[in-house]
Amino acid sequence: MSGNEIRELFLRFFESKGHTRVKSASLIPESDPTLLFTNAGMVPFKNVFLGLEKRPYSRAVSCQKCLRVSGKHNDLESVGYTSRHHTFFEMLGNFSFGDYFKREAILFAWEFVTEWLKIPKEKLYVSVYREDEEAYRIWNEEVGLPADRIWKLGEEDNFWQMGDTGPCGPCSEIYVDRGEQAGEERFLEVWNLVFMQYNRDQKGNLTPLPNPSIDTGMGLERIASFLQGTKTNFEIDLIRPIISFGEEISGKAYGENYEHTVALRVIADHLRALTFAISDGAFPSNTGRGYVIRRILRRALRFAYKLGIVEPFLHKGVDVVVDVMKSAYPELVQTKGFVKGVIKVEEERFLHTFKNAMPLVEEFINRALEEGRNFLKGEEVFKLYDTYGFPLDLLEEIAKENSLSLDMEGFEQEMAVQRERARQSFKIETKEVKPIYQHLKNIGKVSTFVGYETITSQSRIIAIVKDGELVSELKEGESGEIFLDITPFYAERGGQVGDTGSIESSKGTFVVEDTQSPVEGVISHIGKLIKGTLAVGDQVLAVVEGERREDIKKNHTATHLLHSALRLVLGDHVRQAGSLVGDKYLRFDFTHFQPLTLEEIKKVEELVNEQIRKDEPVVVEEKEYREAIREGAIAIFEEKYGDRVRVLSVGDFSKELCGGTHVSRTGEIGYFKIVSESSIGAGLRRILAKTGRWAVEESFRDSQTLGQIAQSLGVAKEDVPDAIERMKEKVKELEREIQKLKFELAKMQAKDRIKEEHIGSYTLFYGMLDNVDGEFLRELSDQLRHNRQGVLVFLASRKEGKLSTVIALSKDMVGKFSAKELIKEVGKVLGGGGGGREDIAQGGGAKPENFEDTVKLLKEKLS
Repeated sequence: MSGNEIRELFLRFFESKGHTRVKSASLIPESDPTLLFTNAGMVPFKNVFLGLEKRPYSRAVSCQKCLRVSGKHNDLESVGYTSRHHTFFEMLGNFSFGDYFKREAILFAWEFVTEWLKIPKEKLYVSVYREDEEAYRIWNEEVGLPADRIWKLGEEDNFWQMGDTGPCGPCSEIYVDRGEQAGEERFLEVWNLVFMQYNRDQKGNLTPLPNPSIDTGMGLERIASFLQGTKTNFEIDLIRPIISFGEEISGKAYGENYEHTVALRVIADHLRALTFAISDGAFPSNTGRGYVIRRILRRALRFAYKLGIVEPFLHKGVDVVVDVMKSAYPELVQTKGFVKGVIKVEEERFLHTFKNAMPLVEEFINRALEEGRNFLKGEEVFKLYDTYGFPLDLLEEIAKENSLSLDMEGFEQEMAVQRERARQSFKIETKEVKPIYQHLKNIGKVSTFVGYETITSQSRIIAIVKDGELVSELKEGESGEIFLDITPFYAERGGQVGDTGSIESSKGTFVVEDTQSPVEGVISHIGKLIKGTLAVGDQVLAVVEGERREDIKKNHTATHLLHSALRLVLGDHVRQAGSLVGDKYLRFDFTHFQPLTLEEIKKVEELVNEQIRKDEPVVVEEKEYREAIREGAIAIFEEKYGDRVRVLSVGDFSKELCGGTHVSRTGEIGYFKIVSESSIGAGLRRILAKTGRWAVEESFRDSQTLGQIAQSLGVAKEDVPDAIERMKEKVKELEREIQKLKFELAKMQAKDRIKEEHIGSYTLFYGMLDNVDGEFLRELSDQLRHNRQGVLVFLASRKEGKLSTVIALSKDMVGKFSAKELIKEVGKVLGGGGGGREDIAQGGGAKPENFEDTVKLLKEKLS
């Protein structure tokens, strides 16, 4: 049975038992500051289990994609060495929210594994919490499992809880017997049934929950491994093709050599994780979840290096992952080009690590020598590791060559700070929902949105919130939030800002300053009562500010046209990665790996304005999510979509999922103008643009500004670029002249201060200069030793109480003396250190008053 067949069988089985099939949530958790990634099947239902959210169903089944890089048995550094653990995996699960409990959960599980998966009953064992007699009885008496195949285990193994406090309960795990030949891995845990029946308070006390629930998890890879008879998870049909890709690239065979086998497993596992995580919008960076993605990618490359792979290759493996997984996750086909682009850029960056990082490595080593340290500081090691991805083992080797060690204790402290910073960044990014809004939804205070058809409505006030509390009325001068049964106001979502306007009755007027939807269906009109009073139950007229809404609609439809134009001009790897649709401008973030040229910007603008001139109809249809994706509609990374979606199309030019408000024909946009294009991170660009009257105003201002610049330069408008280039060249020429003068002044100073002294057959040049940089010291020392024999040059420059020093040797002196060793000895006298090559070395010190002592030391060396 293939992995795809097992997944579908599980979902269909529980649908036959009255469960609602729920689409896998994104790997990026929604509104949960405690998690970097969705790491378990129950994560999307967390608020339901906590009683903060209600769903229209009480039974659910899902196959949830998960990413886990820490926790019991799941440290990233262990992946590849074990048989069963992964960063990315799929979790099959069935859930009951206060509906059925232990008996049904156990009987469902038994029926599925024995009748649907057809696993022989004699191969099945279970474990229960040692105090859970109810579960033991069901397995023993109702299922008929013999006592010797039911293991009673302790709290560590068979009691589950969400955190230190909150919902918790015993669990029961199902094991399959893989036979004596499997050795230590004979009994394989494949399914965990969690019985959430208690609430643990801060003192550790357990109290029964009023509505006990069920949360189960079966790893798809594990059950597939058993059913397909593979030794490890890595040989199943969902992973083996990716390992084959690694074999083909490396020329190494899986299973023949332990080190090569581990490397091939790491590459396959990490390719799956990268493909899914980046597809869901997690981009490599140096903080938070982006840092985890970068670590996973670099770990895969480190193991690839062990296979002899030294060129970018991971991006090519994305095709294999998508081909294997596209039937269950069709959105991967859409994001494939982008994911490959992101991975390729990261690969190229990492493979240039040595070239880019080595100057900094040398700088840190020289600094340590100058300061008389015999180690690299923890913060220096961390910077090389974190910013450049420089492997610690290689750094340790280089440091050892310079008689240095690594401060690993300091490094670990920096790592701890980084982890905390990552956690804090996610707390800042996440919008936490206040309980009051979930309460409003639970009691049915939801709004019907009619804003697609109209900007006014006759409505009734169903709730009022002031200072976070429900109140019955608002009085003149008071600020608060009003909730209506029907509203034309669009709540901020999908990048589109919330509407403004007014809510009025004969008794009062409320100015709406913003509209938000903190919980699905609950629409908050935020503002201030400027006249009279308004109370719950009042009939009111809701009016959206019309001109502002029209401007927003123009900008929103323009973002769709812009997205399509960018993909046509730059390629299919371009994907929307964020947006802000306001009334005066639009901001569009997208995936691309280099700045746009002026020609590309011009072409994008032309394509959008061409669609505007065509006055194409903007068509909106409602469809099933999977149907829309199959038809080629583009889904946006950060958006959460339900089973039914709105599809917005502009002819053959653009087709995207979108819940926003739009013009009915493209001609209503009037005119589109790009204001700026810039970088906002690795592989991410940002365009600011304007439409309609605001675009016309922007163009007028640009024209005025250009006219003023042309007038100041005394040239025609079209000649301004050439005039500015001539001016820049003139500035460069003057800068070169200034540098030349500085150099001449330094040479004059050197002529007076550098002394030449003959010591036996050797010549010593030495001198102390003021405010001269290291580059000049090196150049001067090269001049003094050029085409000479028996020369040692020792120069110093004093600046703000500190010294920079250089020691250089003529060619014939190398072997007799070492500039690298001499600079270290000199550094000790000057209160510093140094390092470099055998023929030339640089250093420094904090005791310029000891300069003459160092000259004396060098004279003694030459004597």
